[in-house]
Amino acid sequence: MNVFELTKALMSIPSTSGEEGAVGFRLRDHLESRGWNVEMQRVSENQNNVIATLNDDPRVWFSTHLDTVPPFIPPNEDDEKIYGRGACDAKGIIAAQVTAAEELRREGVADLGLLYTVEEERSSTGARAANLHPLAAKCEYMINGEPTDNDLAIGSKGSFRLKIKTKGKAAHSAYPEIGDSAIETLLDILNDVRQTRFQQDEFFGETTVNIGTIEGGLALNIVPPKAEAGLLIRLTTKREPIEQALENIIRGRGEIDVLSCSEPVKMLPVEGFAQKVVRFTTDIPYLTNWGQPLLLGPGSILVAHTKDEFVLKKDLETAVELYVDLAKRLLDHVE
Repeated sequence: MNVFELTKALMSIPSTSGEEGAVGFRLRDHLESRGWNVEMQRVSENQNNVIATLNDDPRVWFSTHLDTVPPFIPPNEDDEKIYGRGACDAKGIIAAQVTAAEELRREGVADLGLLYTVEEERSSTGARAANLHPLAAKCEYMINGEPTDNDLAIGSKGSFRLKIKTKGKAAHSAYPEIGDSAIETLLDILNDVRQTRFQQDEFFGETTVNIGTIEGGLALNIVPPKAEAGLLIRLTTKREPIEQALENIIRGRGEIDVLSCSEPVKMLPVEGFAQKVVRFTTDIPYLTNWGQPLLLGPGSILVAHTKDEFVLKKDLETAVELYVDLAKRLLDHVE
């Protein structure tokens, strides 16, 4: 099965976050048929990380995630591209990494491991579980895969997910002076957030804020007693100064409910590879026990999570070559 066939085989199995069971077992069967030792690390009742090795203590690992965002979009292709959910994020990457590992194996390289995690798109519960695995301590380099246009990412922004919640007092909408609108208070806060330029970083770039959700109120004829907004902040600094800036903006008008946070990460640069800093975050902040991190993968983040997601076939082939080259360089370094 070549890299294109494996990409389509994995894409044909729906695996939105929380529903990765079937694709994990399909990948297990594929790897076991080729002689890999495969462990299904239990994460929840229907979720397993896939961990595959050729020897007892591989020092270089390939990794990415099994899950996708919804909705499921079955694969199709033309001469240049493979289309559908997971084409570049990240089933095409799994296929490229497995193909590279098989190529290395044919060349006599067995000091390799494969780690494929669940639920990266939501809360990285798979990565958190994998970080406690005993093999992590033996890993010296972790080559993670995300769509980086086949450039080597030397840094990635962090991700700070939170809600701002406000409270008011319900009243009949004909007599608003008796009540206190939680929605209007929330809108005032959000306007202040939009006007704020948060702390920046010369290496990682600009801190950006996405107001992703707004909820509140009870009915059109009731002054709303509660409201909340969901924010995702792309961190270029540690969390603390950004959270303090938000507290200063809110000034007691609401409260912050922290959902999750991963701080920005610098990764290993390697000469001979095109390099850049990416704005998205990955499982890497939750795989701190897995050696030095690297990040590279085929496809563009600009089409990931969209209805038009695709990966160029030539980029999949190039990724295989890059993964082989990168693993060899790292293994030469640790001999």
